[in-house]
Amino acid sequence: MTAKRNLPIGIQTFEELREKNYIYIDKTSFIDKLVNSGKPYFLSRPRRFGKSLFLSTLKSYFEGRKDLFEGLAISKTETEWKKYPVFYFDFNVGDFTTKEMFRASLGLKLDVYEKIYGIRNEKAVSLADRFSNLLQQAHEKTGLQAVVLVDEYDKPLLNAVELIE
Repeated sequence: MTAKRNLPIGIQTFEELREKNYIYIDKTSFIDKLVNSGKPYFLSRPRRFGKSLFLSTLKSYFEGRKDLFEGLAISKTETEWKKYPVFYFDFNVGDFTTKEMFRASLGLKLDVYEKIYGIRNEKAVSLADRFSNLLQQAHEKTGLQAVVLVDEYDKPLLNAVELIE
């Protein structure tokens, strides 16, 4: 008899699902196809359709978290489990009602990653320059391509539309 497993109501991170043994529908077989085609992807699906969970799954995969994938489809095909530099931007939380608020929020997200990679921006540089520098530094330090995952990308856009109406 198998142990009773709970439904993951309100759980949006792959790590928590796996570590707390929630029911999980294995979609990891899609990761191999996605990763090995070598193109950027824009995943557009309706709200509440699992985009955040899938991005969280990709984050764990690219962080080399082999332990979280035991018993899943990808554990049978993946052999390297490299730890890539992962930049996960989640715009679900924050006030994006003005350009200034959006820039401040993005700046804080970049600050966190700049600390991780030992980057000090003492001069005022644009957010684009900071991000480009961050990707370059991550590549130089790890020798691997950076992975950029953006979740809830539409929230700042929806906030801006609301201002126009």
